[in-house]
Amino acid sequence: MRRLHRALLSALLIPSGLSILPPSTAQADPRPRPATAPAAPATSTAAPAASASAPLKLDWVDASRQRSVPVLVYLPPAPPASKPEPVPVIIFSHGLGGSREGYSYLGRHWSQAGYASVHVQHLGSDDAVWREARPAERMQAVKRAAATPANALARPADVTFVIDELTRQNQDPKSPLHSRLDLSHIGAAGHSFGGFTVMAIAGQSFRGGVSPLADSRVKAVIQMSAPVIGGQRVPQENFDNIRIPVFHMTGTLDDSPVGETAAADRRIPYDRMQHSSTSLVIFKDGDHMIFSGRMQRDPEREAADEVFQKLISKSTTAFWDAHLKNKAESRKWFYEGGFTTALGSSGTFEHKAPAE
Repeated sequence: MRRLHRALLSALLIPSGLSILPPSTAQADPRPRPATAPAAPATSTAAPAASASAPLKLDWVDASRQRSVPVLVYLPPAPPASKPEPVPVIIFSHGLGGSREGYSYLGRHWSQAGYASVHVQHLGSDDAVWREARPAERMQAVKRAAATPANALARPADVTFVIDELTRQNQDPKSPLHSRLDLSHIGAAGHSFGGFTVMAIAGQSFRGGVSPLADSRVKAVIQMSAPVIGGQRVPQENFDNIRIPVFHMTGTLDDSPVGETAAADRRIPYDRMQHSSTSLVIFKDGDHMIFSGRMQRDPEREAADEVFQKLISKSTTAFWDAHLKNKAESRKWFYEGGFTTALGSSGTFEHKAPAE
């Protein structure tokens, strides 16, 4: 475990350190801006029309670790006159300094598409890290949280606990989740530090061998801007135990806000994976914040973000439909040209299957 701590340490100055700070402390973004917003997708990316219910705010406690694990659960609209069918589950892990309330556009879209979207808040690397610090000390507080190996180890354990608790609540007649969940079809997604979290859940190791952080109940993973520990030095063997489909997402300007992962290195997990179906989208002129949104108002970037987030919503839903609902039409659209067409000039898409 000490070796795992050391291996993780260099990974943790990752996600949205600058992005989560309020406008008074956020620094100007020095990266080039796109000349114009990317073209809108050729096909509609709106979620299916239906009235959404308010998400459930639940505060759970993992007694075995004496740790609070808050969640926000987006459920599909229930039919008015019949018992709702159980739906597949997506567990979402936020970036450094985030919270369960973040990435709501994904929670709303996925739930409207027929999934229970469960957004986990990871104490120790959530928004309390910077909200409870004085303005002049917020960046240092964020960096300390990022450089604490216990936070990296706690996050995948939070996801495993959430699956355990969802299983319990699905069987509890008093729970609002009773009989609502299809727990044989679970996906996990995350951004930045959350991308690290779900890659660990998928089976990525950091010293070779089998990772103790993996959870085999998760059947597919989407990682957005996960950090790359060691850059080009990352060995292929770190990914050899991943045997489930993974969709990697990044952008041409997706440098880490704290400078630990270059945009060009974000594709390394895709390149190293050899034993599972894996895909990669690289959004043209997309930076680290297109997935999460921005705390500091920037109308020029926000116009592009809206288009990117529609593409993110549409492609991720197709990926879930292909692998959690086994929809042949979604698999065909995602892998056989539909997504590439929808992307147009806004990005590139790659896919590879394991060698026979």
